[in-house]
Amino acid sequence: QVQLVESGGGLVQPGGSLRLSCAASGRDFSDYTMGWFRQAPGKQRALVATATRNGLANYADSVRGRFTISRDKANNVYLQMDSLKPEDTAVYYCNANAVMSLGRYVYWGQGTQVTVSS
Repeated sequence: QVQLVESGGGLVQPGGSLRLSCAASGRDFSDYTMGWFRQAPGKQRALVATATRNGLANYADSVRGRFTISRDKANNVYLQMDSLKPEDTAVYYCNANAVMSLGRYVYWGQGTQVTVSS
């Protein structure tokens, strides 16, 4: 059974930091791009950051320079979030996706709430 399980969300003051973790299991994610998306109330889910199988990172303009994505050899993925702003408040989702010979494969975690507020 494929699972992406997020953890590390919570309430933090503006300017603070949080580190999100995503534990991936159930298949080999070595060839997958792993990433984080977020969805704020009333808004569509949007990309935050991705890391390819080769470790190349891509960031949304709104988080570049403040957030850092990383992945380990087990293909767990992390998001270090610094200098948090109230507009970073959202549910954060872990994502894994790959295009293979048999088609495109996309998996999502259940989400973890991040609230930035004083």
